Amino acid sequence: MGLVHSCILNVLPNVKLAAVCEKSGMTRRFLRKLFKNARMIDDAEKLSSLDLDAVYVTTPIPSHFAIAKLLYSEGIVQNIFVEKTLASSYEQAKEICMFARRFGGTNMVGYVRRFYVTFNKAKALLEADAIGEVRAFKTYGYSADFAESGETRVGGSRGGVLMDLGCHAIDLALWFFGDLDVETAKINSVSDGGSEDFVHFEVKAKDLEGEFDVSWCKPNYRMPEVGFAISGSKGVLEVNDDFVQLKLRDAKPLRWYRHDLNDNVDFWLGEPEYFREDQHFVNLSLNNGEAEPNFECAAKTDEIIAKVKSKAEENE
Repeated sequence: MGLVHSCILNVLPNVKLAAVCEKSGMTRRFLRKLFKNARMIDDAEKLSSLDLDAVYVTTPIPSHFAIAKLLYSEGIVQNIFVEKTLASSYEQAKEICMFARRFGGTNMVGYVRRFYVTFNKAKALLEADAIGEVRAFKTYGYSADFAESGETRVGGSRGGVLMDLGCHAIDLALWFFGDLDVETAKINSVSDGGSEDFVHFEVKAKDLEGEFDVSWCKPNYRMPEVGFAISGSKGVLEVNDDFVQLKLRDAKPLRWYRHDLNDNVDFWLGEPEYFREDQHFVNLSLNNGEAEPNFECAAKTDEIIAKVKSKAEENE
């Protein structure tokens, strides 16, 4: 993700890629050839001498807290982008939010699915009451990353399937519906190592019930996918990474694919959403604006993850 963001930032107007911080000497040598005008450094503390306007934190999740704390406490920068999840625990996330409030600036967490045209279309339909009063939803986050190997312990650095993939479904649910309370939860492993491979949990809010199903051992999902089926008083709204479908009672279903929704950007690398995400953060950093999702929003996802794990322990 550091490479993806660096390449996009390197082509955005009003942006200069000033430095890349990477511990691996071999990786630095490769990046030096790719980004000839950027400084290559091996320690985040060395960023303090570069007079930076913003920093992207794209390291493994367990290090997010320490790096964000360093950037704020040492006065290195105020505008900070952190890849999801904000931290490896809700307690750490709350402390990062405290630093952000104290030092100001623009902050953002990389929940890239908020920049998919499909999920934005679904959000607009919900806000327009297209399916009436929302009563229930089911959401999934699936990938086949470990569907065949069974060696899920290698995914430990990714925080388990809930932090790696399920967090996207949680973030979108909070974006769509507001605050949610975790009612029941179950976490399973495919190996004896106790890895977090399957997660199923149920949530409630006022007049709303929801169900989450997450796995990175799901066959036939070569690319990670998140999807929703949302039931309302007038019909059902379905959305995933690739399409949106509206099914109203006594009406022909309407379906929009990504290419129907102006899924175009100035520079395409990986997926177009990454360009829109970085453009959003940069523009708001330049204008002292509030990005979305900011640290406070992302901390709510970390809170849900903590509650799911706690409920799962209770149910064992």
